[in-house]
Amino acid sequence: MPTLHTDVAIIGAGTAGMTAYRAAQNESKSVLLIESHVYGTTCARVGCMPSKLLIAAAEAAHAAQSASAFGVHAAPLRIDGKAVMARVRSERDRFVGFVVSDVDDFPAETKLMGRAVFTGPDTLRVGDTEIQAKSIVIATGSSPKVADEWKIAGDRIITSDDVFDWTDLPESVAVVGTGVIGLELGQALHRLGVRVALFARGNSLAQISDPSLLEVADRVLSEELDIRFQTSVTSVVRDGDGVIIHSRDGQGHQRTERFTYLLSAMGRSPNVHQLGLEHTGLVLDRFGIPHYDKHTMQCGSSAIFIAGDADNERPLLPEAADQGRIAGRNAACFPDVQPGLRRTPLTIAFSEPQIATAGASYKELCAGRAGQFAVGKVSFENQGRSRVMLQNQGMLRVYGEFGSGRFLGAEMIGPRAEHIGHLLAWAHQAGMTVEQMLDMPFYHPVVEEGLRTALRDLLSQLKNPPSLAEDCLKAIPAS
Repeated sequence: MPTLHTDVAIIGAGTAGMTAYRAAQNESKSVLLIESHVYGTTCARVGCMPSKLLIAAAEAAHAAQSASAFGVHAAPLRIDGKAVMARVRSERDRFVGFVVSDVDDFPAETKLMGRAVFTGPDTLRVGDTEIQAKSIVIATGSSPKVADEWKIAGDRIITSDDVFDWTDLPESVAVVGTGVIGLELGQALHRLGVRVALFARGNSLAQISDPSLLEVADRVLSEELDIRFQTSVTSVVRDGDGVIIHSRDGQGHQRTERFTYLLSAMGRSPNVHQLGLEHTGLVLDRFGIPHYDKHTMQCGSSAIFIAGDADNERPLLPEAADQGRIAGRNAACFPDVQPGLRRTPLTIAFSEPQIATAGASYKELCAGRAGQFAVGKVSFENQGRSRVMLQNQGMLRVYGEFGSGRFLGAEMIGPRAEHIGHLLAWAHQAGMTVEQMLDMPFYHPVVEEGLRTALRDLLSQLKNPPSLAEDCLKAIPAS
């Protein structure tokens, strides 16, 4: 069996893997990048970029449909599903091409195609080749979850990985899961004329954990979408070119419907279960993921590091890049392992209204700081610029620490949330107080004036004696 020797072996050539590769090479170390499938990141192929292309088409359709509220009357709306999906695929392929081009520029001797399996803490097998590495980075990404019992329906059961290869829009889709992926795709397809029903086992939506905000989000999004909260899919049966779905709601009412597809959007599972981790000596959690330090990405005290979706911490592209950078540097410099920059958490769902969370979530604060934080809020129903744009829906809830007045985090559903979320994340990472945030400039008329209103309310609440927030006593729905 031929043997290759390298300083750093990286398993996976997605966002985390490629960033780790560059970081390790910056330390002038020999690096081997191992990929088992195709080059091109999850984001470019099946994630953030193609989904935003579909959402952009849906926004155009929705704008045309709702223009009459402004006194603007467009011609009868016609959605060309083949043209919509042709643009999605074409632009998707363009984004993937950029990624593949980057990998093509990597020297051939630093790349190896095949599935890597650990045979020891510092050895891998890829086909008939053995790899001996001084350190190893696991950056194997994740895969969509699909219930085993649904697979009997064959290609009528799809995931987000399949949607962007469609050549036309289907007549109907049942979306199981109301996380970010399910909500984004479900609303986009609905606005493009597809009959859509979204099934949620509980009452959760996207990444929202604040019960008060969740009530607003449930109401606002249910006005447009057919969302079946507290409803489980009990069985699935293939029916020709469609699928019959049996479901039961929280009151025990059963329903049988036929859809063209069932889209499983129940989250993603880290790709760690066929790596031979049992040969590494690492301690694994109940999901089979090695215990690791989130600041160094080191697994235990070993020379193995983990980054990106594989560690199941924050399955987001910016996080994958940051983790890959830390893991790559530390793998190259092992045993000189140093903490790297982990930024303020920021998550955005590109639904309409958009959903954003920045800093500590409400659930996290209730778990670790109950009675130590206050809440400020603003509704966008009567916020000036929001009403001008007819986007006056949603709410922002901001959290601050008693005593220090430090801004702790926020959750929001509303207009321009992607931009407000960035402002809040920057303020959180800078360690700003609520008073300092209010000292910043606010133009008029802008949606950000709503943020100022919420911060003013929070500042007022921070002047009251701290007490256990009543909302912390509410049960936070399961996802």
